Amino acid sequence: MATKSYGVRALAAAVTTGAGTAAESLASLATRRRRRAALIEQHRAHLTLLCKAMDDPALAAVLDTYEETIPPDQQRQFLYANALYTNALHFHRIGAMNRRELYGHLRVICRNPIVRAYLAATRHHRASLDGSSDEAELGRMVEQLLQDQEEAETDEWWVVGEPPCD
Repeated sequence: MATKSYGVRALAAAVTTGAGTAAESLASLATRRRRRAALIEQHRAHLTLLCKAMDDPALAAVLDTYEETIPPDQQRQFLYANALYTNALHFHRIGAMNRRELYGHLRVICRNPIVRAYLAATRHHRASLDGSSDEAELGRMVEQLLQDQEEAETDEWWVVGEPPCD
């Protein structure tokens, strides 16, 4: 009888532990989904604000945080470059592309001289990030990619740089 009672208690403990683990997993999944939804909404709002600034020079002036004077037409181009760049980062953040895929995408857009000028003009923005943050790490990846492209002695742009291991 004692053995039977022990077996029932052990089974009950295992079921309780399993139920707790399942509940914890569901809570974690719900948290990840809420975070992903919040990131998507934040990105949508960011793009809306950028579009308004691209359409209205008076609003674009609010986003002028460059260390040098940028002419209005170039600032509109920079705002668009920012939209391209942050869109790529957003897709990475929500899990739609891994770091290696992000690198490949950035490798393509960084070939454009306007995007490179934008990234050079905003270098101080990336340098001000908390060095341990994911965004700062991605910023360092972009800086290295820009340096690799600058130093490349080949026209084969698709082989420039070392993609990260994911």
